[in-house]
Amino acid sequence: MPAKNSRKTYIENGYYHIYNRGVEKRTIFLDQQDYGVFLSYLKEYLLPKDERELHKRLSDPGISYKEKDKILKSLRLNNFSQDIALLAYCLMPNHFHFFVKQKSLGAIDKFMNSLGTRYTMYFNRKYKRVGSLYQNVYRAVLVNNEKQFIYLSKYIHQQALEFGDNQPSSFLDYVGSRKTPWVYSEEVLSYFSETNLSLSYRNFVAESDSFNVLGNLTLDET
Repeated sequence: MPAKNSRKTYIENGYYHIYNRGVEKRTIFLDQQDYGVFLSYLKEYLLPKDERELHKRLSDPGISYKEKDKILKSLRLNNFSQDIALLAYCLMPNHFHFFVKQKSLGAIDKFMNSLGTRYTMYFNRKYKRVGSLYQNVYRAVLVNNEKQFIYLSKYIHQQALEFGDNQPSSFLDYVGSRKTPWVYSEEVLSYFSETNLSLSYRNFVAESDSFNVLGNLTLDET
C-alpha cells in the first residue's frame, strides 16, 4: 500500500501543500546557518532573475574574476519564478512545509528535485555524511476547495509559532512585519481585514482549530 500522499496529481495553476522531513525523522536544520542556506536557495529559485542586467554586468571590462564567476553561476542556476509561486512556508527542525501555486505542468517536480538535491549536497558536505537526507520523496497534495485554501497557511504558520517566535516561516509577511519579495501572501490575505482586528489574519491564526477541514493535506505521522 503506498504511503499517504505519495501519489501526486499535478495540474496547471493548481495549489499544493508540499512537505518532507528527514530520514528516520532526523533533524535536517541543525543551526541557523542551515536555515539561512535553505532560505537562500528558495530566494535564488523563486525571485525573478534579471538576465539582461546580469549579461550587462558580465560585459563590463573592469569586472573582477570573482564577480564574473558569481554571475556565470547565477546565469546557470535554475529559476522557477515563472512557474512556481510560494504562498506560505515554515521550516521546522526535522521537516518543512510549502504552500505553492504551480503555474506550469511539471514545475513542482523540477523545483523540488533541484532544491532537495542542492540542500542535501550542502548538508552532507558540511556534516561529513553520505546518503539520503530525506525520509521519502517529497509529498505534494492538491488543495481541493476554498476552505482548504484558507486554512492551509494557518496550519503551516501555527506549527512554526508553536515551536517558537524565531522559527523561520512566512508569518511575518502575513501580518505586515516583513515583505519578502518571493512570498506571495496576497491571495490568502484577500479573505481577511486589514482594519478589523477580529477579522484579521493574525486573529485567525491565533484561534485554535482541529484542521479537520484540511483532510489529507496534513503531514502524515508515519
